[in-house]
Amino acid sequence: MTKIAIIGAGLIGGSLALCFKGQPGLFVTGYSYRQESADKYVQLGVVDEATTSLEDAVRGANFIFLCVPVGLLADYARRISLLPLAPGCVVTDVGSTKSGVAEAVSGIDWQGAVFIGGHPMAGSERAGVEAASAILFENAYYVLTPEAGTPTDALERLTELLGHTRAKIVHMDPSEHDEIVGAISHLPHLIAAGLVNQVRRYNESNDAYAMLAAGGFRDITRIASSDPVVWRDILLANREIVLRLLGEWGAELDRLADILRKQDGEAISDAFRAAGAFRSSLPERRKGVLQSIYECYMDVPDHPGIIGKIATELGNRRINLSNLQIIESRMDAPGVLRLSFRTQGDLDQALEALEQLGYAVKS
Repeated sequence: MTKIAIIGAGLIGGSLALCFKGQPGLFVTGYSYRQESADKYVQLGVVDEATTSLEDAVRGANFIFLCVPVGLLADYARRISLLPLAPGCVVTDVGSTKSGVAEAVSGIDWQGAVFIGGHPMAGSERAGVEAASAILFENAYYVLTPEAGTPTDALERLTELLGHTRAKIVHMDPSEHDEIVGAISHLPHLIAAGLVNQVRRYNESNDAYAMLAAGGFRDITRIASSDPVVWRDILLANREIVLRLLGEWGAELDRLADILRKQDGEAISDAFRAAGAFRSSLPERRKGVLQSIYECYMDVPDHPGIIGKIATELGNRRINLSNLQIIESRMDAPGVLRLSFRTQGDLDQALEALEQLGYAVKS
């Protein structure tokens, strides 16, 4: 029997546990320092057993997943290294930054165990073990950052185990990982937070800002609502790279401001054309470090019961509708309805079903 210890079964740790639990030959133990959380892991069926003893959790474990906040990773790694570990045990983490983790564990004597850094590049707007899902990592990238001296068999065993997540496993240098994720995730989160706070300050003297920002502005800045503590730790851990990226972003803003000052309409069009072309070249269906939005918009007539009818039609087809919002409804024109789904598959099925029912739908 292969024992897997999940240290901190929140969204990521809980989702990993669900990928492993019930698989032939695998036994999953969850750890939390709080008894309430450990009990919840078991009640929700996320793990086979749970404990508040770190020593009991890792005893005899063949794999240990450190799923704690980035700021706590180094401390947990040191604590675990001092405990009796099974020979050949693979210890890995799920942190969003990798260079700092690699540096922190470089001087640790693992007593025959092996540490391999990891980062599953998938997430959710929800948090906690209640949001855990066995399909969270499906079709996502899962980055592993082995060192030059990492034993091949340990890397192969971890890769084989992660096959249960149905993620695409890629190997990357820790510093390369932090550079890329800094640009495509850490910088956008800071920009979104800054933009929302700028509008928040405007709204203090004119609440029309909040009123009119309820639609598109709210959508494009949704990552500003990410967990403050989690992002505090991530940004501090990757601060040097993020500071450089902010400087380069400032230069890009200066460039855009300059073409506006010059009233250079062609340069403005070129900026949008270049951005649009690159964005269109990005893969649409593979999950990334930023949570994808699976939603569509449809015109609906202002008839009593129409919203319930649409929800019922989707339910009859076993299509999981996660959210529904009326964006606009007027007496003299069709209303606009936004439908949100948890997966691309649900969205695809919904688009097909609604078009067959004669509705005008856009994704």
